Amino acid sequence: MELPHCPQCDSNNISRNGIVKEKQRYKCKDCGYNFTVDKLGKSIEGYFVTKALQLYLEGLSFREIERLLGISHVSVMNWVRKYQIIIPGRKNNYRPSTLILTYAELIEFYANRENLRGIGVTVTEIDDKFMLIKWERTKK
Repeated sequence: MELPHCPQCDSNNISRNGIVKEKQRYKCKDCGYNFTVDKLGKSIEGYFVTKALQLYLEGLSFREIERLLGISHVSVMNWVRKYQIIIPGRKNNYRPSTLILTYAELIEFYANRENLRGIGVTVTEIDDKFMLIKWERTKK
């Protein structure tokens, strides 16, 4: 079994030093630092974290992001809090709507000029499909 490196001095001269709260404790023989190793949980690829935050900034709700990416809405909320994401001008009169399209459908959407009149559009890739986010001004 390979022992971890010291988080203080990055030394690999480590010895076991008891158990605290059912976790193995280690002591660095070089600097004397005591530490426990964090539990390795299910980690989510950085691509999906970035994509979730990008979708949040585009105006999608946590639940919509959950349905699109298959990532818990609580995880998305925690990332927003962790990275201190703030959407400027939260009280605007634009409402985003989304479409999931294949490449051929995306080309067809852009080919029709009427689809682009009076809206803002962002396209982002999700797996083998494309998500089109469009904003239309809501009536007051």
